Amino acid sequence: MSRLLRIRRRLLHECRDLLELVLLPGLAAVLPWPLCFRVFRRLAHWRWLYRDVCEQAVRQARACGVVDDEAHWHWMRRLVTLVDHADFYLSHLRGRARARRWLARRVCEEGAWPPPDRAAILCTFHWGAGLWGLHGAARAGLHAHMLVTRPAAQAFQGRAVRAWYVRLRIQEITRVLGYETLDVSAPLRQVIRALRAGQQIVAVVDVPADQVAASEPVTVMNMPARIPRGLLRLAVDRGVPVTVYLSGFDVRTGRHQVRIKPLGVYDDLQVLIGDVFRHLDEALAQEPAAWHFWSEARRFFVA
Repeated sequence: MSRLLRIRRRLLHECRDLLELVLLPGLAAVLPWPLCFRVFRRLAHWRWLYRDVCEQAVRQARACGVVDDEAHWHWMRRLVTLVDHADFYLSHLRGRARARRWLARRVCEEGAWPPPDRAAILCTFHWGAGLWGLHGAARAGLHAHMLVTRPAAQAFQGRAVRAWYVRLRIQEITRVLGYETLDVSAPLRQVIRALRAGQQIVAVVDVPADQVAASEPVTVMNMPARIPRGLLRLAVDRGVPVTVYLSGFDVRTGRHQVRIKPLGVYDDLQVLIGDVFRHLDEALAQEPAAWHFWSEARRFFVA
């Protein structure tokens, strides 16, 4: 590939990332949210917006037999992606105090967070828009560390805007919760130390198991899948209570919703996995296109 062609391709990628990750979702920082959400609903009809990831998601969801209205799926995938990115700017540019006032006005919370003085594991999923769940946990006084995947530097080669955005988004998790994130690939000793100190662990648990040594079967939307077993096995072995929460939004009004469900302590790993993933099943029954991991469905589901 010629140097000129590489420069042209780099510029195209950077401009697209600037538009999709900064300029369009950043409208949330300058427009009143009800107006901004109406704009987002219109933007979500643009087929070129987030085109690659949306087309891949719809293609794999169609292969799983869950796409009934392809136009709606494309629209919903773009809308959820826009709102998820916009939440970063709503949070980051307001500061913790103003963000929590926004949370009180515009986020409907159902259920109760676990006590802040007891160890707990909080499970959530790649569904909807999750940042306001973290704000809710922090406002409830939880001392929570979130497990995150540290992206490899080579994943952003030639994508400076994307690298900047992902780095700031991970930093925002620490700023919102007030506690450092933990590397999901590191040994579980760091998680055990936090739990022994009476703190909480937040984990997004619907991830493919193809990069871990130990996994467990689960059924999602009547399809077999496998998930990493380490964290939920730890909850059973050490008698740590588990809570599930889901963060979404009303597609008509843009009002955010956080649903919290304490599950308690389990002594059977398969029962715990079934109860945790029942909540993902319910969310997918409500709006399957709101799941961000359809683009990775081949890695998640078992052929």
